[in-house]
Amino acid sequence: MNYNNVQFEAAFGTLKQLPKSNKAEIAFAGRSNVGKSSLLNKIFNRKSLARVSSVPGKTITVNFYSVGDARLVDLPGYGYAKAAPGEKRRWAELMEGYFKTERDIRLVVQLIDMRHKPTADDMTMLSFLREMGYPFIIALTKCDKLNKTEYNARLEALETELADYKDIVKIPCSSVKGDGIAAVKAEIEKVC
Repeated sequence: MNYNNVQFEAAFGTLKQLPKSNKAEIAFAGRSNVGKSSLLNKIFNRKSLARVSSVPGKTITVNFYSVGDARLVDLPGYGYAKAAPGEKRRWAELMEGYFKTERDIRLVVQLIDMRHKPTADDMTMLSFLREMGYPFIIALTKCDKLNKTEYNARLEALETELADYKDIVKIPCSSVKGDGIAAVKAEIEKVC
């Protein structure tokens, strides 16, 4: 897969706008401010193709990026407490609609901030992915923000925190230093 030829295709803010799936899709999911857009930019080797913000909840649309015969999909972040209730409902409908419509979803890259215990929303998402039968991996983001002792302690803690997902590939990632990016690409290329 040639990530140098990636193109932004479109963004959709409601379920009715979502086009039918006609390519293999790799979806990137995670809570607000976990680093989905930054990780995508690192995969694409671009600085700002996917919009990045320091303010949580900025990705409020489903964003499609075309890469050859596949699409990488940046989903809205979940769990942003300051969003208005109506906005939260719209996001929930959009996310659920994305996953429950007939799409060729080959892989979900579920992002979890490595620095912290997975949130209740993270655990709900993991459970949903497993129940629905979607293949997924876990990208443990922001690993570069931990020193070696903290990094090893978090890896050990995650063994317990994600005990129900021992069989799932977990990749520590940094969108700053590039850690784990090659491994994420390798997982994507296994299914495309």
